[in-house]
Amino acid sequence: MKTVPILNCEFGAITLEQTVEWARDWIQSGQRGYICTVNVAILIMMRNDPNLQRFVDGASLVVADGQPLVWASHLQRDTLPERVTGVDLVDELCALAAKEGFGVYFLGARREVIETAAGRLKALHPGLVVSGIADGYFSASEATERARAVRQSGAKLLFVGMGVPRQEEFLESQWDELGIPLAIPVGGSFEVIAGTVRRAPVFLQRVGMEWAFRLVQEPRRLWKRYLVTNTQFIFHLLRSATSSERGSR
Repeated sequence: MKTVPILNCEFGAITLEQTVEWARDWIQSGQRGYICTVNVAILIMMRNDPNLQRFVDGASLVVADGQPLVWASHLQRDTLPERVTGVDLVDELCALAAKEGFGVYFLGARREVIETAAGRLKALHPGLVVSGIADGYFSASEATERARAVRQSGAKLLFVGMGVPRQEEFLESQWDELGIPLAIPVGGSFEVIAGTVRRAPVFLQRVGMEWAFRLVQEPRRLWKRYLVTNTQFIFHLLRSATSSERGSR
């Protein structure tokens, strides 16, 4: 698969539909791995967190979770075809799981949120096998127990929504215990699916302004993440482009 480098990350040049097809083939192959959905905030976090950088570097597939990344790819020769968001990926992979009979395990968020999200996905995708549900509120000493429950469930697909970098740390530390064919850290996707957090209208998503919609909803929690990291992203992107231009002379 062709990849597109943006700053410190290699993104798969792949659409949402192709990602779902890739996941189907991966699960059926008997391999084990994980997909990372990386947005601008995570990309900037990776620059200051070597553990997170290592985790993303070890992913079987990295997709661009945000229109700004797609735009950034147009500054170079190879471009990304479209964004692949965590919310969309959860929905489409559940459709795949219902069709193929793959068991799905949902881990993360508060108990009422994860139950509502799983219930909505089952209603949307008849035949979806929910192998297990567990909230994301557990101590470090309970992590192995949670991972063991995933293994014993027989699930083929695991969604983990506990925020960055906690969800990545859990997957990395418990990888051998989990025994799952395909895992995906999905951040706050469960809250969106459950309706706890509103998603931006489609027209705002298409013009890359979903982040602004979320900022208005949760300014205290998100102002630094979006305004500061977006500024840093633009700075590093311009510096990288300038360096590349000088190097090509």
